[in-house]
Amino acid sequence: MSDIVLRQIGLVRTPFMEKFGIPRQGGLVDEIHATLVLDAPYNREAAWRGIEGFSHLWLLTWFHADKGADAALTVRPPRLGGNARLGVFATRAPYRPNPVGLSLVRLVQVERLDNETVCIHVAGADVLDGTPLLDVKPYLPYVEALPEACGGFAPDDSGGRLRVVWTEQGRVACAAWSARYPDLAVLVGALLARDPRPAYRGDKDGGRVYGMRVYDLDVRWRVRGDAVEVLDVLAALRPE
Repeated sequence: MSDIVLRQIGLVRTPFMEKFGIPRQGGLVDEIHATLVLDAPYNREAAWRGIEGFSHLWLLTWFHADKGADAALTVRPPRLGGNARLGVFATRAPYRPNPVGLSLVRLVQVERLDNETVCIHVAGADVLDGTPLLDVKPYLPYVEALPEACGGFAPDDSGGRLRVVWTEQGRVACAAWSARYPDLAVLVGALLARDPRPAYRGDKDGGRVYGMRVYDLDVRWRVRGDAVEVLDVLAALRPE
């Protein structure tokens, strides 16, 4: 077979500096704001003429952080607690023969820049910051919204729902970063409410303190019962 050449059309800029904490599907957390930073000539306004008539978009991306990982025939879906193996094509696991991602996002704004160029603001992205963007297609409700469809082992949104409790230290620390990141408290609350812990851990953490990278910050939190406590928000240490 001949090689297939894909052309990157830009990058997706998101608050996520690492994979832990990213929602497992696009559109689940609308509070996530992302920007499509486009390469020339795809940043020309003409390429996006008419896009504002659509409320949602499909993003096709490249799982660059998993590049080089061996694709397997079977994977362990987090939805099943990592306890069962299914065929890779029966899942949305990122370890695939071709690591292409598909995300449904809400169109927020087409920002018009100088020289008739644009960048695109979206909500609900589920990708790592700097993810290569391969293509964008409008979402068509009349053919893509199928309430009678069967969802296999993931028939509905069964993600965790935790109460978010801010400790005094967490609240003060978050407020200290609010000038730089006005949406930080709302974003952190929305992400933690969905319980980003690996599904196989369940309630076995025993108060373990987690760290989650959001922007250039390290959000410290732990789960107690049905609540997640935000303990602190620190400047993230840069990797050596």
